Amino acid sequence: MTELKITEAKAIGLRTDWLETARDKQLQPKTKHYIWLILAGRGWGKTRTGAQDIALYALRNPKTICAVVAPTSGDLRRVCFGGPSGLVSIIPRECLSNENNIKGYSSSMNEIRLYNGSKIIGYAASEPDRLRGPQFHRAWCDEVAAWRYPEAFDQLMFGLRLGDNPQCLITTTPKPTKIIKDLVVRDDVVVTSGSTFENEANLAESALAMLRDKYEGTTLGRQELYAEIIDGIDGALWEMKTIDEARLRKDEERELTSIMVAIDPAVTSGVDSDETGIMVVGKDNKNEFYVLEDLSGRYSPDKWGKIAINAFYDWGADRIVAEVNNGGDLVERLLRTIDENVSYRSVHATRGKMVRAEPIAALYEQRRVHHIGVFPELEAQMCTYTGDRPKPSPDRLDALVWGITELSKSKGNVNWRIS
Repeated sequence: MTELKITEAKAIGLRTDWLETARDKQLQPKTKHYIWLILAGRGWGKTRTGAQDIALYALRNPKTICAVVAPTSGDLRRVCFGGPSGLVSIIPRECLSNENNIKGYSSSMNEIRLYNGSKIIGYAASEPDRLRGPQFHRAWCDEVAAWRYPEAFDQLMFGLRLGDNPQCLITTTPKPTKIIKDLVVRDDVVVTSGSTFENEANLAESALAMLRDKYEGTTLGRQELYAEIIDGIDGALWEMKTIDEARLRKDEERELTSIMVAIDPAVTSGVDSDETGIMVVGKDNKNEFYVLEDLSGRYSPDKWGKIAINAFYDWGADRIVAEVNNGGDLVERLLRTIDENVSYRSVHATRGKMVRAEPIAALYEQRRVHHIGVFPELEAQMCTYTGDRPKPSPDRLDALVWGITELSKSKGNVNWRIS
């Protein structure tokens, strides 16, 4: 058998294996559509579906150009290309290009070249301008609900124009963002929905048991496991519409007079602990407020301390402010150990979360708080917070409230241009 025949056999085998193992929902719908939107829970198999779909298209259609767009360049490398369900893992090595010393896969360029002349090129949605100019036959967009700059999707659509039937596959866990809500009502979009538990054959029993025990029946579980678009929660202080109407792009210039790094520290740092909320927020001379960066995550105390101090210097902030009801003097001691000169102020919660949050929600109602880009995890907490004792704790929201509260008292001494 010639080398070409072996390569073609491998390509056919990839398709055959996928048709035999994929669930029906993971296969292209037999309907006429421009966009196939998969809204599914964590662990459903979205990445594998996206990788298989784009790889099979490129292998069956010589000299085509396919785009893969993920939230960040790191997501491209770790998930879409290099992850266990990513393109590099599923495409047979024999199907990669080996002509004229051209590498079949370039991790630095996030690009795959196939034996038949097709290319699969990765782009980060965090850099939407990179999508100006290129054109494509097919596209796979991963975790669109987490894209910080939704204009990246518009730029991709302008370039999806090659061939007789250009199509786009979107795989994402849903959040009530404008882009998702617009897509689900379009006539040229076919929607596939699915829950985490549809893929239980490929997930650890212990993990499934933990997810059911911790998140079953919660708002977060409905969104992250059962892929419901949670919007307009009764009693919630925020609505996505309110956030969207005041949202700004990163390239919209604003002069800031004051910037705060706000921390809501977690009590513990284990795998089951709450996250530490770390938000960077700013204010201009018209008393308009800006959410600049969300650095929250599950960290050790030393780690979140370093992240907060780095943000303090990166943004030229006035001060770090931290809630200390749980940590007392330990929070300041930790920060001073890392940098004894950092400007710091502790705050104590003497009122409940809801009472503290209501004045900030009122600023949003007045369209005086602007998100610079999209912050999916923060916005999900905001739009589902009703004042009940949520699990997990809304740490990003708490940090946001503390930051804007302190900014409202601050005269400011920085001069920062968002551009």
